[in-house]
Amino acid sequence: MNIVLLGFIGPWQIGLIVAIVLLLFGGKKIPQLMRGVGSGIKEFKDGMKEGEDAAKSEEKETEKLK
Repeated sequence: MNIVLLGFIGPWQIGLIVAIVLLLFGGKKIPQLMRGVGSGIKEFKDGMKEGEDAAKSEEKETEKLK
């Protein structure tokens, strides 16, 4: 029986998750945690751009060799 649970997340469940996160990390650690997540996402996007640029330059080089 395949049940998709993501459709059933309501305001009570979100509040419970927020309360658990506050209890685990405390109010002072959450901004630091979010900064870390944000910088990680930024670095990931930058890496993806570099990978795409490298792939494009390789394609151009192979076209020149033909």
